[in-house]
Amino acid sequence: MKTFMIERYGDKAGVHAREMPDPQVGADDVLVRIHAASVNPLDLRLRDGAFKAFLPYRLPLILGNDLAGVVVRTGSAVTRFAVGDEVYGRPDKDRIGTFAELIAVHQDDVAVKPANLTMEEAASLPLVALTAWQALVERAQVQPGQRILIHAGAGGLGSIAVQLAKQLGAHVATTVSTAKVDVAEELGADVVVDYRKQDFATVLDGYDVVLDSLGGETLEKSLRVLKPGGKVISVAGPPDAAFARELGLSTVLRLVMSALSFRTRRRAGRHDVTYSFLFMRASGDQLRELAPLIEAGKIRPVVDRVFPFEQTRQALEYVEKGSAKAGKVVVTVA
Repeated sequence: MKTFMIERYGDKAGVHAREMPDPQVGADDVLVRIHAASVNPLDLRLRDGAFKAFLPYRLPLILGNDLAGVVVRTGSAVTRFAVGDEVYGRPDKDRIGTFAELIAVHQDDVAVKPANLTMEEAASLPLVALTAWQALVERAQVQPGQRILIHAGAGGLGSIAVQLAKQLGAHVATTVSTAKVDVAEELGADVVVDYRKQDFATVLDGYDVVLDSLGGETLEKSLRVLKPGGKVISVAGPPDAAFARELGLSTVLRLVMSALSFRTRRRAGRHDVTYSFLFMRASGDQLRELAPLIEAGKIRPVVDRVFPFEQTRQALEYVEKGSAKAGKVVVTVA
């Protein structure tokens, strides 16, 4: 099968096309012919080796973390799907590789594609929709009337998180650039802060939850807009010991993670708020819970641009340069 993969970490020019053997299908797996896959910042970080200390992939590594396609074979123990089913999903972190013509995925990690979405739209959703769900529903347990700040509200994660937070009944603020203010307002944000003109930390206060996808100074400032007892959940900040425990990492790596996040956690404590790092996990069940909102049009995918499969490397470069106007970048495979 055709793929786009890397043979070593850290080489921005190292993503290239290569023929690889078709995947082997386990008893609980479905073999999916991929029609579309989306590009995420996670792909760039994996390419650069950012997680190699605790996600020891064997190289060469096929990149790609989202998919939509058609089941072409089922394992002997599969009960949820049949050949011909249209599905979408995010493979388990140990089985990524959606920049390919085929992938074998555990049946628990995919769901039936919402009927109202194209393959490209469906492929744009799994990773960001699951991240939003796990941050806002599972970890923050957002309640109606709570005040939620979502950074980069016109981006891939932010555009879905804003919509989900509104469906949960929250009052939603977001930060965007000048060119994306209209997009954020259309998605339902109650307060839109143009970060080129205003410092969000000076205009927002008393928030219950912050979902951070930017890290750095933005994360540090986010601690100041929370009310006592508030939570900042970051997908871009330093990993913490709880994350290490979730991955089952060694005691040494748990200590390393704790040290990496110590400064942020200490600052959070001074503000009487909490900090946690989120690395989303695959879940077909959660995609099924999201399906009614998607099919009702209450959560809609935002697709910025679609590239043909042979331009996967250019699609990655497009995302890395920050060229997307809003939402996700997608690659059509089949």
